[in-house]
Amino acid sequence: MARKVKKMSNKRYFDYSLLFVIIFIVGFGLVMIYSTSSYTAQMEYGSSEYYFKKQLIFDVLGFIMMYIMYRLDYHVLRKIAPAFFALSLLLILALIPFGKTANGATRWIRFGPIGVQPADVSKTAVIIMLSAAVCAAGSKIKSLWYNFFLFVLIAGLEAILIMVISSNMSSALIILAIAFVMIFVAYPKYKFFVVLAGIGAGGVAALYNWLLGIAHQGMTENFRMNRLLMWIQPENYSSGIGYQTVQGLYAIGSGGLFGKGLGKSLQKLGFIPESQNDMIFSIICEELGLFGAMCIILVFALMLWRIIHIAQNAPDLFGTMLAAGVFAHVAVQVVLNIAVVTNFIPNTGVSLPFISYGGTASFFLLLEMGIVLNISSKIRLER
Repeated sequence: MARKVKKMSNKRYFDYSLLFVIIFIVGFGLVMIYSTSSYTAQMEYGSSEYYFKKQLIFDVLGFIMMYIMYRLDYHVLRKIAPAFFALSLLLILALIPFGKTANGATRWIRFGPIGVQPADVSKTAVIIMLSAAVCAAGSKIKSLWYNFFLFVLIAGLEAILIMVISSNMSSALIILAIAFVMIFVAYPKYKFFVVLAGIGAGGVAALYNWLLGIAHQGMTENFRMNRLLMWIQPENYSSGIGYQTVQGLYAIGSGGLFGKGLGKSLQKLGFIPESQNDMIFSIICEELGLFGAMCIILVFALMLWRIIHIAQNAPDLFGTMLAAGVFAHVAVQVVLNIAVVTNFIPNTGVSLPFISYGGTASFFLLLEMGIVLNISSKIRLER
């Protein structure tokens, strides 16, 4: 019996589910930014809509860029990948003479009224550059050492510059995690990653036990060590470096199952510093409760499921790698942010994608979503 051959139709696929999720999560983020920041904005700037309006502008610009990236053939990115990667490195180096310092770290460059955080540009640049490099590698991608070379050359270079110049360890770790996931997707053998995961889990367990042993000695002169000790016993540092974490846990606990109601948080009234940023998930828990928080997590899960579906069905390797990189970017930041807010891991200052206040971050995340939607539009349906 002759084997039945699947025929591909000329009809193109478009993921409307992903588009709806993007619109919903950005809209929800704007609502929560207004709810969370209105008190602080009124006290500091005399307008309760200050943060909301700034975020709205960047979200609108982000949607425009998302549409441009959707209409532009994503294969063009492979040609401009080296130039975009070089630009991201130059932006990081530009922090030295032109960077704006706040809270002891230099992470912003100002172009008139607009502030750009080079670390956000770097995440997108690493996704595009590593995707292009994997495609250019050919059969070399089967070599573990070649994958390690790509990881160090692309992600390692960005991460080191970000840590050294801007003291932004959280963004450096996110970049390394994105690259790790992408190499995992590209490399055909999995045993190495299983062994590496086992070593990592053992290292975390050993670190936790070691910290437990020295926690009773109190604070040290090392700032990063104190951050780790605060993770173990946040209540002992509630008046200092652990203040934000403890207040965030209070907010989560006081929300109960269904929350106090939208806009009725007490912790956002000056108790949690800059609650519209990294700690916004704690306010979501306080106002909407555990039920609301779980709904948001399910929305993110739906987004990630649609992205990985597009990655699996992309028409070529470049499309698969790009979608996998965007998947890693969103997944890593969601997991790290929620883990930090709930004190499962040490406080690393990671924003919640599409929801936390941050114009540059939102703009480039929406740009990446445009790339994913572009890839989805190139998928041909079977007859």
